[in-house]
Amino acid sequence: MRQPVHGGNLVWAAALAGCPPEAILDFSASISPLGPPNSAIAAIYSQIGNLRHYPDPDYSDLRLALGRFHQLPPEWILPGNGSAELLTLAGRELATLSATTLITPAFSDYYRTLTAYNAKILEFPLSLDGEWGVGSGEWGVGRNSSSSFSSGLSPSASCGLLLNNPHNPTGRLFSREAILPYLEQYALVVVDEAFMDFVPPDEEQSLMGVVQEYANLVVLRSLTKFYSLPGLRLGYAIAHPDRLSLWQSWRDPWPVNTLAAAAAVAAIQDQEFQQLTWKWLAPARNQLFQGLALIPGLQPLEGAANFLLVRSQKSTLQLQKKLLQHHQILIRDCVSFKELGDRFFRVAVRSESDNQRLLTALSSVLMTDDG
Repeated sequence: MRQPVHGGNLVWAAALAGCPPEAILDFSASISPLGPPNSAIAAIYSQIGNLRHYPDPDYSDLRLALGRFHQLPPEWILPGNGSAELLTLAGRELATLSATTLITPAFSDYYRTLTAYNAKILEFPLSLDGEWGVGSGEWGVGRNSSSSFSSGLSPSASCGLLLNNPHNPTGRLFSREAILPYLEQYALVVVDEAFMDFVPPDEEQSLMGVVQEYANLVVLRSLTKFYSLPGLRLGYAIAHPDRLSLWQSWRDPWPVNTLAAAAAVAAIQDQEFQQLTWKWLAPARNQLFQGLALIPGLQPLEGAANFLLVRSQKSTLQLQKKLLQHHQILIRDCVSFKELGDRFFRVAVRSESDNQRLLTALSSVLMTDDG
């Protein structure tokens, strides 16, 4: 069976581990362990009777709910079959420009969609040593960085910029102020904020608040990670209505199913679940970070999302294999990130007991290797 490009491939992992998929403890997919919210499950059940009908092609209720949530007019919102579908639409438009700038290491789906439309890609590496930066300049927010974008980038009015914030796979949170100048310098800026929900409101750096000021800005959001709903496939784009109308004309009708739409409306209104997640994440992430840092041969990188990128002195493919075969634990190798290769892996932040199980297993495997 082929090595997976994305995390969360439990069928592949179970085949390697020799156990049922449900026996795998999955650290490879950055999904919150707290959900799905009960409110979303209840909403799904409430819509079972409506499965005999087609969804509203305009998704009026969903767009209205999302508009209220983000304090935006509903016509500025386009729901999609996961943010992956919307990224494909963004790639189609980016490919019409002279080139698209990527901050690397970059999510593999960025290459998928840009390559599918024969887009020219310009890569600018994010430093993983010492201070966080691109090229010779620094960019980011919080610890270990300054607040400005890299002077290494080469903005052009004929090019596009595609980036994620927080950054995947490093978890770095870039400042809003660092990104804003590039909205004046690129023809199209697409910011994938799939993990921004995990950043508490007083710390988040979303561009949602300025989207109505820039016709060339697209913000992508996902309900997959924060609300633990990857199986429902629901994301949304926020951009100028003219752009969203164009994207709508490119795709099949009814991309979002009735159950997903209902679950989304309930989830974004569930303030108790949101508060619980923010309260859980920081201490759980710190526990995992500190535990990883104590294991010889491993160096975790600090991040703002619900995952940690870890540098390893030994092959992470071998480490992944041994964790599966001996402990039924799946970590995310970073081979699909060509800049990282076989010396980095990524792990989701899970419950305290799950995190401890991972730390114990990693210590055991690495200690056995040293022996």
